[in-house]
Amino acid sequence: MAPSSSAARAAQKFFSVRRTEAPRLPSSSPPPRKYRSMSDIMRTAKYSVIERDDYSQIICDQCGSGERDDELLLCDKCDRGFHMLCLRPIVIRVPIGSWYCPSCSDHRPVKRFPQTKIIDFFRIQKCTNKAERCISPQDARRRRRRSATLVLHKKRRRLLPYTPTEDPARRLEQMGSLASALTALHMEFSDDLTYFPDMAPRSANQAKFEDGGMQILSKEDTETLEHCRAMYKRGECPSSFSCF
Repeated sequence: MAPSSSAARAAQKFFSVRRTEAPRLPSSSPPPRKYRSMSDIMRTAKYSVIERDDYSQIICDQCGSGERDDELLLCDKCDRGFHMLCLRPIVIRVPIGSWYCPSCSDHRPVKRFPQTKIIDFFRIQKCTNKAERCISPQDARRRRRRSATLVLHKKRRRLLPYTPTEDPARRLEQMGSLASALTALHMEFSDDLTYFPDMAPRSANQAKFEDGGMQILSKEDTETLEHCRAMYKRGECPSSFSCF
């Protein structure tokens, strides 16, 4: 009886060792794949500069023109060309060293300034009289009188007030472009003469330091200057657009 019991225990041990877990069936739907944008891939991808034999066929990636080749900048990563004036922000001089286009650089794109914050950014004072004109009839007659006597008094040219943009939507667009450019460069708007600590002090702003003397504003020019500043405080800015 002993051999039979030992054989039964050996068989039970053998079957317990050979017992395995049943394989799991593959799921019907594969796990979702995460995709990355081409801009993210280009930022992290390793690159190598491949010299071309001929760069005469390079065109601007923005305007599609190959003219003004002396103003074309070649990206050191993607080897695409861009005109200095077609870039945003505009490149005013040829960069020293390596240069990367906006798609290959690590700089974040400039966010447009919201129009709801333009009034607070420029500290615009709301005008109660909507029918108020930017230039009074007296100023218009004064301008016509000045233009008639301009030939006789060439050395007595006076300041003229600017003509603001009449379309309110266009005016907000222009001021929004300026606000976007200032915030992107971490600059604050100021309509007053500002003296920075590392620049020339206020004591250097004297007439005796000017070559040939400093011309003093006349009463009429002072009124024109104050009139322009008053228009700017009301949000009646001159026609301009900051390309950024």
